[in-house]
Amino acid sequence: MTKASDLFVKCLEAEGIKRIFGVPGEENADFMMSLQSSSIEFVLTRHEQGAAFMAAVHGRLTGTVGVCLGTLGPGATNLMTGVADGNMDRAPMLVITGQGATTRLHKESHQVMDVVDMFRSVTKWSQAVLHPDAIPEIVRKAVKVAQTEKPGAVHIEIAEDIAAMETDAVPLKRVDVRRPAPDQLALDDAWALISQAKRPLIIAGNGTIRTRASKALRSFCESTGIGVLMTFMAKGALDLEDSRCLFTIGMGQRDFPMPVVEDADVIITMGYDMVEYPPESWNSKDTAKIVHIDFIPAEVDKHYIPEVEVIGDLAHAIEELCVRAGSAELSYDFSKQKALREKMQDEFAAHADETGAGPITPQKAIADVRACLGPEDILLSGVGAHKMWVARHYQAHEPGTCLISNGFCSMGMPLPGAIGAALSCPGRKILGLAGDADFLMNMQEMETAARLGSDIAMLVWEDNAYGLIEWKQEQEFGTHTDLTFTNPDWIKMSESFGWKASRCDSADELQGHLRAALDHDGPALVVMPVDYSENMKLTERLGHVTASL
Repeated sequence: MTKASDLFVKCLEAEGIKRIFGVPGEENADFMMSLQSSSIEFVLTRHEQGAAFMAAVHGRLTGTVGVCLGTLGPGATNLMTGVADGNMDRAPMLVITGQGATTRLHKESHQVMDVVDMFRSVTKWSQAVLHPDAIPEIVRKAVKVAQTEKPGAVHIEIAEDIAAMETDAVPLKRVDVRRPAPDQLALDDAWALISQAKRPLIIAGNGTIRTRASKALRSFCESTGIGVLMTFMAKGALDLEDSRCLFTIGMGQRDFPMPVVEDADVIITMGYDMVEYPPESWNSKDTAKIVHIDFIPAEVDKHYIPEVEVIGDLAHAIEELCVRAGSAELSYDFSKQKALREKMQDEFAAHADETGAGPITPQKAIADVRACLGPEDILLSGVGAHKMWVARHYQAHEPGTCLISNGFCSMGMPLPGAIGAALSCPGRKILGLAGDADFLMNMQEMETAARLGSDIAMLVWEDNAYGLIEWKQEQEFGTHTDLTFTNPDWIKMSESFGWKASRCDSADELQGHLRAALDHDGPALVVMPVDYSENMKLTERLGHVTASL
């Protein structure tokens, strides 16, 4: 006979789980004791939300399940925001929570709430262990569901008395499931539309950053010459230096890519996920002729009615189209796509050589970040005004090298996310970029980074306000409410946590500060004042975007 908590851990080991992030409580004491003698590393965090962000980033970077743990009641509710964020960013992750003994769940009882039901709204599946013999099936199903397209979060609850019970059950064998191949007739119909088009365009979504899908997309673009606009979470699907790379789409305002989208006679969406960029934003007149290629059927939306849906393994589908393109004589007009690429390259270069003291423009900061990071290095962006600048100006060479939360869009991810990234991808430079408000939402994880010796750097843009909300209110009302706040002494705070820290007040010196932070062995922080007067300047410029470039 085996203790149920020991079996649970053995099942996780059988699934290849190497690490769990979390804050335990007395209700998962048996589980924690079982972890002591396992191969799984437990990373103690300072808040359950931080643990969830770490697990989510692990899932996004590796494609394997990231695991986080909390206890019942407040431990479980603290996990919620990070879990919801990972779920809507399509990160495979497993959430484990403790619960009070089953002998007291039927009545009012200390810290007891319906955690399983609570997590149903932010996960793909949520289940309590009702009997220790069910643990192997529950764990196997949880991991399988988490990794099945579209990936996401799953939740398992185990009550303290069930964890202590005995069982003779054993872990189930892990079997990897191959996704089905797309229908050949659907591929033929899709290719008929694509080959007969004059100005086809690809909008690549989060699904294309899977390794095989990105490789297939690059081959398809090489075969056809068709340009690719990438959503925020699809950065790196095509190399920024590829002539077919048209950079990013997804701003709430009308941006320079829109004339190209409106000019396209066929739009091919690949791995497109409307959770991060609704079709109404790019097909409000419902005139686009759409070919939908994805792992699963298209979501129903009145602004997204595909002519053809090609459903199945995305990489396989694109490879099949590559075969068809190989023998085809294609005649396309990519003049507007070429003009768009040149226009955006001018945008990226416009502020790159700025000098002088005082607040630093977002464009200059992004240019310096790109100059300091290699093709395989990882940038993690938080949510705020800085996110919009990262999304529009920071471009990537490889998939999974720029992580932006663009589904649930929670603040607070970059610092814990950077810790998770450093553990998941050792040897690569990790830079988290956050606004001052974003960073302080999980600043307690500075202690975790110092304790772990995490080799990460953080760049904080300081404006002493909720800058994105100011920007949005200013756009809509011409003024904004009071959204200002004060900040700590960043240097003293960082040093008290054992971090290297510096402040950069000059555009000339930013690259030097960044390189020193990235080369430092351990956690380092750079804070810079940001010139957010550029926000409304951009709004004004984009307000003049017409139907042509």
